[in-house]
Amino acid sequence: MEEKSMSDIIEQYLKSVLGESPTVEIRRSEIADHFDVVPSQINYVIKTRFTPQRGYLVESKRGGGGYIRIERVSLLDDVDILDTLLKGIGDLLTERDATAMIQTLYQEKVVTKREGNLMLMMIDEQTLAMSDRYARQRLRAHVMKMLLNRLRYEG
Repeated sequence: MEEKSMSDIIEQYLKSVLGESPTVEIRRSEIADHFDVVPSQINYVIKTRFTPQRGYLVESKRGGGGYIRIERVSLLDDVDILDTLLKGIGDLLTERDATAMIQTLYQEKVVTKREGNLMLMMIDEQTLAMSDRYARQRLRAHVMKMLLNRLRYEG
């Protein structure tokens, strides 16, 4: 049996708090106290697991009355989904982030399972067999941008 990391546990907890409601407001310090971790661990989970690529918008307000608002977004149509994902791609793209984007495309029924699997193969570390990690991430970002832009014009 695979043991879950603390980040996985915190992510699962936050998703359960979110439940069926589209938005939840949390206090970073309260969640950190609940799991006996430092607040930066909560920041890490939110930054890496609750991204637009995964269908979430996050708003953070720091200070005494600070909070983090996590909102699950349901994009209106394929173009909105593609635009949101495109905005999330910079010059470099990790395999993990690209995989999350492809999973979102599949969950939103923009691509079929077969198409998603082909896309996953295209961005795989072994497919982009380059010794320079940054060159690999640059190429992956370029490939994902090209794929997403092509999907915008396919009917």
